[in-house]
Amino acid sequence: MLSLLFFIAGGALGLAVGAAAAWYWARRRSFCAAVFAAVPKPWQVVAPGGRTVLSNPALEAFFGGDDRPIPELLLEQVHDDPEARRQVEQLAEQAKRGLFCQAEVRVPAGADPEGAAAGGRSMDRRGGYDWRFVAAYPLPEHPGYVYWVVDDITPRRQMEQIMRAEQERFVDLLENAPVGFYSADVEGRFLFANHTLCEWLGLKQNDLELGRVRLHDVLAGVPEGTAAYDPFGLPGASQGEVLLKDAEGETFRASIRQDVVADEGGHVLRTRSVVRDLSREMAMAAALEESEHRFEQLFAKAPAGIALIDPKGKIQECNVALGRLIGREPQALRQVSLFDLVAGSDVAPLEAALAPHGDTTEAGKPNGAKAPSLEVHLASDEGPVCTLFVNRTEGSDGTLAGFVVHFIDSTEQKNLERQFVQSQKMQAVGQLAGGIAHDFNNLLTAMIGFSDLLLLRHRPGDQSFADIMQIKQNANRAANLVRQLLAFSRQQTLQPRLLNLTDILAELSHLLRRLIGENIELKMSHGRDLGMIKADQGQLEQVIINLAVNARDAMDGGGVLSIRTGSEKVERPRKLKDETMPPGNYTVIEVQDTGSGIPPDIVDRIFDPFFSTKEVGAGTGLGLSTVYGIVKQTGGYVFVDSTVGQGTTFSIYLPAVAEQEAVATLQDAEAQERRDLTGAGTLLLVEDEDAVRAFSARALRNKGYNVLEANSGETALEILASQEAPIDLLVTDVVMPRLDGPSLVREVRQTRPDLKVIFISGYAEDSFRKRLDEDTGIHFLPKPFSLKQLAGKVKEVLGD
Repeated sequence: MLSLLFFIAGGALGLAVGAAAAWYWARRRSFCAAVFAAVPKPWQVVAPGGRTVLSNPALEAFFGGDDRPIPELLLEQVHDDPEARRQVEQLAEQAKRGLFCQAEVRVPAGADPEGAAAGGRSMDRRGGYDWRFVAAYPLPEHPGYVYWVVDDITPRRQMEQIMRAEQERFVDLLENAPVGFYSADVEGRFLFANHTLCEWLGLKQNDLELGRVRLHDVLAGVPEGTAAYDPFGLPGASQGEVLLKDAEGETFRASIRQDVVADEGGHVLRTRSVVRDLSREMAMAAALEESEHRFEQLFAKAPAGIALIDPKGKIQECNVALGRLIGREPQALRQVSLFDLVAGSDVAPLEAALAPHGDTTEAGKPNGAKAPSLEVHLASDEGPVCTLFVNRTEGSDGTLAGFVVHFIDSTEQKNLERQFVQSQKMQAVGQLAGGIAHDFNNLLTAMIGFSDLLLLRHRPGDQSFADIMQIKQNANRAANLVRQLLAFSRQQTLQPRLLNLTDILAELSHLLRRLIGENIELKMSHGRDLGMIKADQGQLEQVIINLAVNARDAMDGGGVLSIRTGSEKVERPRKLKDETMPPGNYTVIEVQDTGSGIPPDIVDRIFDPFFSTKEVGAGTGLGLSTVYGIVKQTGGYVFVDSTVGQGTTFSIYLPAVAEQEAVATLQDAEAQERRDLTGAGTLLLVEDEDAVRAFSARALRNKGYNVLEANSGETALEILASQEAPIDLLVTDVVMPRLDGPSLVREVRQTRPDLKVIFISGYAEDSFRKRLDEDTGIHFLPKPFSLKQLAGKVKEVLGD
């Protein structure tokens, strides 16, 4: 019985202990689960077979409930990024080997789900990358098990990028500030020097900061015994003017402000110094003085009337233009009231403009508004109309000292303003067109040249011959477009030559169809037996383009543009305004549109510069005046016939070249084509465009010449200095960085005055001719050029 009681008691005790243990472990699991859930970073434990054993809620929220292993999820997101994929695969491989590893991996922005509230998708950043920190911690006591952690570190990376950008901006500000900065140690060695100071001294930063050049090496006139870090030679001085020497030995005046940094014992550690280039300030002061002198000259000789008026309206001083406008000597106008010089009806507005507070705020300070202007009649109501611009002048104490009044003829002023705006616009567009054309000429020179070199190896029967000819022909077409750009910007070299009008229009038709648009039909009709004309092709193309554009603008709703050519023998003189077209044989171009036509009251003004019927901003007013100028320069005539509502026809008459002259010219050209282009001699070829230089050198070597190559003007000078054998010809580009073609020639002529020169350029010949003092031995070959043109020019120059 007692044994039974002990057995029952032991069983009860065992149940109690088991229940307590179960409660304890349940409590412990609940506590661990709470700890796991509280960790904000997503994590998981992955078993050796790749199965997720444990993960916290943050991971489930991060990947939208997908509990696959983190490496597998990341690989899915970066499958298009080889670098990121390699990182993730390397992490997985190291973790499998039981090694701790971590990395920062980029993923496409918005690619991975982030947050259950967002529906399992992160915010779309519209391109770019997000960044993830990924770490693997193998569990030593559980082989094969890996504790993975992942976190979004995009904000941190963005902040690092912002900090790097700010640092780069600060460095740029310091290096390229308009003043120089440097720091030197007690021995005068430069610890730092910014780019601006190095540029002034003509030295590299390495030369300064590596101790090759010290402070006193760039100073002129430093007293002996001056401390190596002291630029002044005056003990205790912290600011002063010094003479600095550049790498060429040239000196310039500068102001230095210097702070000396010392340790606790007073020993000099380094300096902090700021340098101002005073030579520039002195030049500005001289320019200011010259500007004041010019202002005095402008006042005396200005075409507009200017008068200095006292507060009561009396003239104190006036220029010659005002005296001429009023009809009296300037001296006779002094102390004359301005109100006595205008019509009675204009006195009241003039008094309001000259009121003591008419141009100020209530506080008495200038209101910053534009100078008031008004139109007045001088002397009487029938007198000339002038626009007056009134400006207040004040004394040093701010009180009214008087007025400056400008008298400008209203009509002339408006014309001048309009012409100035249009000319500025044309200049800007012309410069842009010229710059683009120059770059294209380099490309086209290489394309045409290398095509010529290929054609030397592929004859007409070769399978590749036709393909190469297509490349060359299209390059030549592109060269024609570039020539039109240069003609527009007035930067082309004019080359009048015999032209076949039919060929010109056929080549131009592609461009014209693009210019006029799809709603306008282009019809071309070529006459038979057209005579040859002598003109610059680029200018002639510009005439056709301008007329086509005008016709397009006159046909808003579409229409037909017809271009016809023909020959005409003029038997009697034909009158046009103040000009007379003499009898003779002419080649005729007619450009006809079905547009709105030109009203009779303005048809006589359409060729005037800056005259335009278009609204402001829609045209320059130079199109037809350019047409007229080019046609007249070519020796031709232009007539216009227009009917309002029906259309307009422009007829251009160009003198036909006599058949004998045309035949002789063509025969001469054929002879030039057939001539032997081989030669001998040593040439120096200077060209910064690698492709153009490579083609030109090969082409000339193929013709028998010994060619020395240089990619810059400086390299060319080095070759000339080291070359003992004679050089027969210098072929150089005009536009090059640092030392350009004309500057190179001036340098070379000092030692080789008889050296012949050929300039090659896409710009006009006049752009460099005016920069040379003499023209002896200077020749020009415009870009783009072919192999024959280059070899022919060299043969021609060496044969002189």
